[in-house]
Amino acid sequence: MGSAGTEGGLITARDAGLVACQRCGQVHAQDSLYCKRCDGRLQSRDTESLQRVWAWLFAGMIAYIPANIYPMLLTSTLVERSESTIIGGVVELIEYGSIGIAIIVFVASVVIPIGKFLAIGYLAISVQRGSQDNQHQRHKAYEVVEFIGRWSMIDVFVVAILSALVQLNTIATINPGIAAVSFALSVIFTMLSAQSFDSRMIWDVNRTAE
Repeated sequence: MGSAGTEGGLITARDAGLVACQRCGQVHAQDSLYCKRCDGRLQSRDTESLQRVWAWLFAGMIAYIPANIYPMLLTSTLVERSESTIIGGVVELIEYGSIGIAIIVFVASVVIPIGKFLAIGYLAISVQRGSQDNQHQRHKAYEVVEFIGRWSMIDVFVVAILSALVQLNTIATINPGIAAVSFALSVIFTMLSAQSFDSRMIWDVNRTAE
C-alpha cells in the first residue's frame, strides 16, 4: 500500500483507481463518466483549475488596489463633507478610542485579504511545482481560506447598513464610495479563485513531472 501511495503509507483515490463526485461525494471507479447518484460529470482532476485560480486571483488583487486608495465612506453634514478610506477609518477609530473595532476592521479589511492572496498563491505555486512537503498543512490552509471567504464582506456590510440608516436628508447622509464596490469585487474574485482550486491536486506527488 505504501509503495503505491505517498509518504507514511497513504494512498490517494486516484492511485486506488477511484474518483469522487465533486457534487455529492459519491465514489466511483475511475473509468466512470457520470455520478450514479446525482448524474454529475466525473473528473479525476480539473486540468484547467490553476488557470482559473490565477486569473481570479490577479483580478482580486487588482480590484483590491482601488479599494484601499479611494474612499469607502462619503459622509455629508450641514457643515462639512468627509471621505474615509479603509486605513483612514482605522486611524480615526483609534483616535476616537474604539481600538477594538479598529482592530476588527484592520484584520477584516487588510490582514485577511492579503493573507488570502498569499495563501492561494502559495497553494497554486506548490501544486505547479509538484511539492511533496506539508500536504496535510496545505490542505488545511485551503480549508481555512474557503471558510474565511464567507466572512470577508464585513466592511461592505457595515457600509450598506450605515448608508441605509443614516439618511437624514440635508442634516446628514452616508453613502458608499467607489472603494466599497472595489472591495466587494476583490472579495468575490478571491472567493472564485479559492473555489476554482482543485484541492485534490495537493496530493498528486510530482504531478507536473508526470
